[in-house]
Amino acid sequence: MKQILQDMSTGVTTVTECPAPSAGPGSVRVCTRLSLISPGTERMLVDFGKASYLNKARQQPEKVKQVIEKVGTDGLTATIDAVRSKLSQPLPLGYSNVGIVDELGRDVHDFKIGDRVVSNGAHSDIVVVKKNLCIRIPDNVDNESASFTVVASIALQGVRLALPTIGEAFVVIGAGVIGLLTVQILRANGCRVLAVDFDEEKLMLAKSFGAEVLRPGEGDEYLSKADSFSRGKGVDGVIITASTKSNDPIKQAARMCRQRGRVILVGVIGLDLDRADFYEKEISFQVSCSYGPGRYDPDYEEKGHDYPIGFVRWTEKRNFEAVLDMMASGLLDVYPLITSRYDFLDAKNAYEELTKNPSGLGILLDYQSDDIGRLERAVDLATIRNFSSAEPVVGFIGAGNYASRVLMPAFKKAGCHLHTVVTSSGINSVIHGKRMGFRLASTDIDAMLSDKSINTAVIVTQHHSHADFVIKCLKAGKNVWVEKPLCIDMESLVAIESAYNQAHGATTTPGPQLMVGFNRRFAPQVQKMHQLLSGVSGPKSFIMTINAGYIPDEHWTQDLSIGGGRIIGEACHFIDLMRFLAGSKIISTQTRGLGQYGGQLVQTDSASITLGFEDGSFGTILYFANGSSKFPKERIEAFADGRILQLDNFRRLTGYGWSNFRKMNLFSQNKGQDECASKFVSAIKDGTCLIPSEEIFEVTRVAIEASASLLRQ
Repeated sequence: MKQILQDMSTGVTTVTECPAPSAGPGSVRVCTRLSLISPGTERMLVDFGKASYLNKARQQPEKVKQVIEKVGTDGLTATIDAVRSKLSQPLPLGYSNVGIVDELGRDVHDFKIGDRVVSNGAHSDIVVVKKNLCIRIPDNVDNESASFTVVASIALQGVRLALPTIGEAFVVIGAGVIGLLTVQILRANGCRVLAVDFDEEKLMLAKSFGAEVLRPGEGDEYLSKADSFSRGKGVDGVIITASTKSNDPIKQAARMCRQRGRVILVGVIGLDLDRADFYEKEISFQVSCSYGPGRYDPDYEEKGHDYPIGFVRWTEKRNFEAVLDMMASGLLDVYPLITSRYDFLDAKNAYEELTKNPSGLGILLDYQSDDIGRLERAVDLATIRNFSSAEPVVGFIGAGNYASRVLMPAFKKAGCHLHTVVTSSGINSVIHGKRMGFRLASTDIDAMLSDKSINTAVIVTQHHSHADFVIKCLKAGKNVWVEKPLCIDMESLVAIESAYNQAHGATTTPGPQLMVGFNRRFAPQVQKMHQLLSGVSGPKSFIMTINAGYIPDEHWTQDLSIGGGRIIGEACHFIDLMRFLAGSKIISTQTRGLGQYGGQLVQTDSASITLGFEDGSFGTILYFANGSSKFPKERIEAFADGRILQLDNFRRLTGYGWSNFRKMNLFSQNKGQDECASKFVSAIKDGTCLIPSEEIFEVTRVAIEASASLLRQ
């Protein structure tokens, strides 16, 4: 398949060949026929990509603050690397797609193969979308009209929040695509409308839809025109669809309104509000969120759980349906909004028009109707070459930020052969596969597992999928490196242990390696700590203070069914690290989490975990999500035989009371990712075991038990 991608570091727009995705659970796969370039959102993204680093920083001052704080805790080098990595992630463009359903995922019953549908899919000849973001198109609505459905739903949601009634007077500030659609929807609600814009051509379109018009650039005064338009009463409401940094639209909106008028923001403007403008007339102000209720809610969009219609009448999908009904009845006419059409493969010229023609409205992209070749699930990235089975030949499952920024370079540096990278969407597999020199980019995990030339799999996906992938890879006889955690529940751990034992008991030859990405034990400063502590005969004490930082409840890592929670997903790192430094088996676990305050349940990601070891050692992991980002993220302290070791943020190691050691400081942070990959590759070559499987299972079991204990409190 082919996909339009925007490079956010350079602003270059490309049509990229990617492997076709398959329809996952709750999803449909669509062969695209037409898509709409949204002039507002997409022009903003392209302009941002083309901006210099300085101008990017000026546009996102809140991000600059985060960068400065990261420099203070992680160092300049690590921060620069993280910023460059973030900006180098290409962004799929587009969110208004029309096509034919080609494949149905599990638990999808509202569609059938061959349905003509509209969705918020990107500009790509194949898209996979969740069922709540896709709807069937009525027979009497053509593709051109349907392609405006998603954009029109943004306008419709703004109108819904304004609560218009027949005969009311509304002002629409900004007569772009969404503004002109807003004009039509308000007119369909029986409202009188005044459209405001600086572009004469757009105002003429608004006039053709039944609106009165105002062009401030010609000297017309907002207030006098609004006063005349509202018959001296003040307008009932203002919907702002403009995109500008100026505060003028919000100021004028408040002044035009009557007592208790309504102001709805759909666009992007300056928001330095004057309290007096709103206070004296008790004006209500509300920001509209995209297509409507359900937007950005993972439970609705990703999991497909609908809101009960008796309680939430208009969700984003129902807004799609309402827009299509208006088109079918002739209440909404989008043809005057079509500025130009381009062949999908000529997207470069389409985006040049977008950036050079500020008066442009809807730009349509036409796709070839022939679907042959679209559905290939693998793309060649390099010249086909032979791989030696005696060397580690690696396939990556997952290519997110951590995999692409840290692990792929680490495995490449370790000298292994990079063969295939598999992702669900196919986009990241191509982008990062090309950059790192993989042979294939793919969306087909089964093909990778059946490829005999690949002897090692690296799993870097969401946590709930780890166990299934680990078991499949072990059964396929492949060495496995899985990013922590190994799994998120005890049932999966038992299944992995069984698969591992079967893989090692089937033949007399050594079975496949199993490694979890516990990289911190391989960090150079931790290795030094281990060396020093190994010379201590008595028991040791540890304090590990982890300033983990806040993550919102809706983030996937907080979802116990997907991420397993942060104790299993991240604190396992420090359980393993303490296990490594103690050099002794864990025999007891005690936990304590923050309790309830004011009736509100505090998440289990602020807790203490105290471990007891077989040799008499003990230690406490203080894992906190309620601290300041200005404080170092990780501090490791070891107390032994009258001596202390203190490691701050994997940059500064200090010894107290050691006759032969005082300090070991690094210029930049090193958490051992490169060393971990290198030693794993060496272990594969040598046939040795990097971390005993019993120790991996032990640490995983303790993490799962600790999380369960905290949830019971």
